[in-house]
Amino acid sequence: MISLGCAKNLVDAEIMLGSARAEGLEITSDADEADVLIVNTCAFIDSAKEESIGAVLEAHRDRGLRRRTGQKLVVAGCMAQRFSAELAKEMPEVDAFMGLDQVADAGGILGRVLGRPAPLPAAEAGPADDAWSPLNVVTRQPRYIPDYDTPRFRLTPAHTAYVKIAEGCNHPCSFCVIPQMRGRHRSRTIGSVVREVEGLVAAGVREICLISQDTTYFGMDLWEQKAGPRQPVDSSRGPTLAALLDALQAVEGEFWIRLLYTHPAHWSDELIAAIARNPKVARYVDMPLQHIHDEMLLMMRRETSGAHIEDVLLRLRAGVPGIALRTTFIVGFPGETEEHFATLLDFIERMRFERLGVFTYSREEGSRAAKMEGHLHARTKRARFRRAMELQQRIARELGDAQVGRRLRVLVESPLAARSEADAPEVDARVILDRPATTGEFIEVEVTGAQGYDLVARVV
Repeated sequence: MISLGCAKNLVDAEIMLGSARAEGLEITSDADEADVLIVNTCAFIDSAKEESIGAVLEAHRDRGLRRRTGQKLVVAGCMAQRFSAELAKEMPEVDAFMGLDQVADAGGILGRVLGRPAPLPAAEAGPADDAWSPLNVVTRQPRYIPDYDTPRFRLTPAHTAYVKIAEGCNHPCSFCVIPQMRGRHRSRTIGSVVREVEGLVAAGVREICLISQDTTYFGMDLWEQKAGPRQPVDSSRGPTLAALLDALQAVEGEFWIRLLYTHPAHWSDELIAAIARNPKVARYVDMPLQHIHDEMLLMMRRETSGAHIEDVLLRLRAGVPGIALRTTFIVGFPGETEEHFATLLDFIERMRFERLGVFTYSREEGSRAAKMEGHLHARTKRARFRRAMELQQRIARELGDAQVGRRLRVLVESPLAARSEADAPEVDARVILDRPATTGEFIEVEVTGAQGYDLVARVV
């Protein structure tokens, strides 16, 4: 399995491997031993598609170099979901395409690819028109969501797990095609998520990362009176993220609950209070904002305003003292002027985010933004990226220096590295330890210095 893209894609990869194992297939990390290779692709932006295509072609080339001419190649994930009909014609190297609705059926599909007779779901996309056609079982509109008992073969370290609490997205962001690929938002039940977390914690997991395309919209699609796109969390109307956090707090064991991929439109005092009252919820919130200038937010179709965003952030910091805020911004969006960008820089300076990433706008085929006027030159986008990141690097140094002397509870990632509550796996910084500690355990440290984005600490 070669899995590309985000944590949501990683969970899909784990489910595909879990299905394969449930069907009696053996999983190996050695491509030389494999009878079938799966490339789980990403198609969020052009660079992700290019990486995915490169990974498919490299896998095909490598099996030729290994003289494994009988080895099968399967393409899954977002790129397969969106482009399988075209790719089936253009990539004869591929033996089968699976979409997002097929992840839990992967074992049977792989068996069919390997020559085992097995029933298959109908393929709405249809096979290629060539004399030779790969197996194409991609359906057009994904509806699948996992459950607590869905087989998974975890690819994360033993102490960390991602739990997908919902799938799909209802937001109309003009730069994004995720709703076209992953379908409408659909939530799991609170009971389903709790049972999965109970099993993971019992197996030794110490960090539960809650993920979906819009985590804050969790449960709101299940309300009897449907929630609008900008409605805040309100548990009096049905299941919500706040209610889920309360339920997960009751799960026995020592572990963190980490919130990823929240949307500013749905935050409420109720949700802030739920974080504050539940000590197992890490004092960390990931909230991609994309911009702060109202004209940019309107063109991006973010369904919120700069004033609303700033109010939410101030209420979060007041309601949950010590919380670390992580966000991402897009620079170089069509029509972004120097004034728009200057407003963004001023906002970054004032808010002093503990964690921040910047992306240059990528023109995504099929998105509304791709058809807009005023696309910026790549040189302008790169220059704005550098200016924003240089500002954040200075802020990060200052915030890191201010940590010196503080005691932190950290989760050990490897003998000489750990993560604090302010650090999500893969995307954030580390705490470098002065002596080895046991991987997967919580320990106390005292911060003695900072190196770039990382902290240096003494185990106490």
